[in-house]
Amino acid sequence: MLIFLQPNSFSPEQSTIWSFPDRGKWATHSGRYRGNWSPYVPRNLILRYSKPGDWILDQFLGSGTTLVEAKLLNRNAVGLDINPQSVSLSETNLNFECESQSKIFVRHGDATELSFIKDNRIDFICTHPPYANIIKYSANIEGDISLLDEQVFFDSINKVAKESYRVLKKGKCCAVMIGDKRYRGNVVPLGFQLMQCFLDEGFKLKEIIIKEQHNCKSTDKWVGIEKKFLMLAHEYIFVFYK
Repeated sequence: MLIFLQPNSFSPEQSTIWSFPDRGKWATHSGRYRGNWSPYVPRNLILRYSKPGDWILDQFLGSGTTLVEAKLLNRNAVGLDINPQSVSLSETNLNFECESQSKIFVRHGDATELSFIKDNRIDFICTHPPYANIIKYSANIEGDISLLDEQVFFDSINKVAKESYRVLKKGKCCAVMIGDKRYRGNVVPLGFQLMQCFLDEGFKLKEIIIKEQHNCKSTDKWVGIEKKFLMLAHEYIFVFYK
């Protein structure tokens, strides 16, 4: 099967509103892994906030979207996930040939504890954590934050922010995408709460990007049903600066 390693057309985003109705299927990208982000997101972020040869970190690896883009764009990268199945899937998705000379490392690990990375070693963090327990990525893996309600979830996010700040080089950026959730008709502002965790750790806020959400599977169940709330159709991409 012929694999196209680059998108047919690509123009870097120029505003703080991003929308990708066509999620992108070049290289090994697909939407089969529930909740993974469109490759257009890390591609835009990597091109804007890093340069070839830089070291990129994604501590919520998922299906490996960020690392696939890092490899295609000639960046070095390390990715980890607490779920061994995600690690295995990422290794499969990264198993393609291209002209890049990137060094790509995938490992099983916990985003709250990055002791294998020394201080001030990472050039750019580009990551997409779970949105608390909206999607549970495992049944009972210890440390899987997708199993946690908001209060305990943000205890872990505080640790993620602390480790992110430690490993990132001064003058470099950390980009995180997250969406909100709704509980009993009311919005739970996961995005703003995560933003505050990173600001409390010492990061400065460089950008707030609003990404329009497309093809959300949970939307279908509300079609044709009268409801007393608006559908959440946006996510946040926070770009922090150290």
